[in-house]
Amino acid sequence: MSEQTSIPADPELDPTASYATDQSVIRRLAGLLRASAGPRTHYAPATGQPVAELPVSAPDDVVKAVRSARRTQLSWKGVPLADRAAILLRYHDLVLDHRHELVDLVLLESGKARKQAFEEVAHVALTARYYGRKAAELLGPQRKLGMFPVLTRAEQRFVPKGVVGIISPWNYPLSMAMADGLPAVLAGNTVVHKPDSQTPLTALRAIELLYEAGLPRDAWQPVNGDGPTVGGAIIQNTDYVCFTGSTRTGRLVAQQAGERLIGCSLELGGKNPMLVLRDADIHRAAEGAVRACFNSAGQLCVSMERLYVADQVYDAFVTAFLDRVKKLRLSAGTGWDVDMGSLISKDQLDAVSRHVDDARAKGAVVLAGGKARPDLGPLFYEPTVLSGVTPEMDCFDTETFGPVVSLYRFSDESEAIQRANEGEFGLNASVWTRDGRRGRAIAAQLVAGTVNVNEGYAATFGSIDTPMGGMRASGLGRRQGVEGIRRYVDAQAIATQRLLPIAASHGLSDESYAELMTGALRVLKKLGRA
Repeated sequence: MSEQTSIPADPELDPTASYATDQSVIRRLAGLLRASAGPRTHYAPATGQPVAELPVSAPDDVVKAVRSARRTQLSWKGVPLADRAAILLRYHDLVLDHRHELVDLVLLESGKARKQAFEEVAHVALTARYYGRKAAELLGPQRKLGMFPVLTRAEQRFVPKGVVGIISPWNYPLSMAMADGLPAVLAGNTVVHKPDSQTPLTALRAIELLYEAGLPRDAWQPVNGDGPTVGGAIIQNTDYVCFTGSTRTGRLVAQQAGERLIGCSLELGGKNPMLVLRDADIHRAAEGAVRACFNSAGQLCVSMERLYVADQVYDAFVTAFLDRVKKLRLSAGTGWDVDMGSLISKDQLDAVSRHVDDARAKGAVVLAGGKARPDLGPLFYEPTVLSGVTPEMDCFDTETFGPVVSLYRFSDESEAIQRANEGEFGLNASVWTRDGRRGRAIAAQLVAGTVNVNEGYAATFGSIDTPMGGMRASGLGRRQGVEGIRRYVDAQAIATQRLLPIAASHGLSDESYAELMTGALRVLKKLGRA
């Protein structure tokens, strides 16, 4: 629903006139924001009910937030690493303790189903625990090979960037809000964070819990507002930028960061393929495909939008898949029995409708779904399965980011790999087979930052020790694993030379020194030294 400047005044005449939240809680969370303008009213996408009025940040608010974050960072980076890690481990427990409250906020602001909202709680807890446990291993000083044994002592240390700007999306308002910032503060940085303006409350409550875990308030400062204004101010004032969103906006972020010569990590769009091989467990693959395509109503960067199915199992798979799709329970309810919730906005609903209508008009067959469901709520759209999608259709190679998937038949696995690798994206892919070794071999041939064998996205998403990010137009850099924290630091080399200089000395001529060095290099090679 579009943002409005006022709400209906009479709840007896219009049920959307009353707020969906305790306004005393909203006022407390609003107090966390560095914001001086507004207010702006936010609405629940599943029902259209007003949720909150929150102040809006101006560029000057961002400047002030960065300034105070920079002052705090000078002392924060001096806090022992073990103490910073302890905060993340306490946060792990607080997130799990408050899981019901956090899930309620996620589904209220995003419209997704409760079971999918819980994934975000689990992901944040996993991230906090992983980095809390791995802090010393990932950030501690490391001995390196010196130029000469004994004579040269070399080590590598990690220096925090300073103030990290995080611009997080609406589709995973808890997970993407917190998972990128936790390693940033652990590494000794401070954070200025703009949650998406459609889903700010979830992030604010999660940040409040981080303060409760022991993080200084000025070490993570939230701001609120639109991307061009507030996001632009973040890019112009911080020392590193982490952005999750569309490829179009990601290109602009990269351009602005490049002009300032600061680093950035970008998780962007995808048109993710799933391959069902001839030896796949059909029922397991069909069930996994439903989750991979329609969790969060398809509004997930790593969700599947293209299904390539082997000839030998195509008919059986399609039957099993469509049977499950048609049984999905759509609802604005908040119980665990809901399978799929709402889209986030009228713009998103319109984009999904355009893709399906365009495909249908150009000859595609709608096997399931294919229409909006205003009877359920203002922004519902049925889970939709298409066949006969061709290159002239908009949904062929453009990301839909909604509950729409296209089916394709293949006869040769090399053909399927080639088709899966077509296009500009390379974010996530999925392979289904009873032979794990063969699945991994095919996965290695796919151009995607993450590939899941016998799973859609959750295996890589939940394995925090592995990197996650895109290739080609799907992004730069990685979250999770060692790459997810090292992006926030600069590597510093410190080398100490003992006894002899790396130069002619003790009366040795430069020419003799060069000959001596040549001999030494040959000896080191024979000894197997790198």
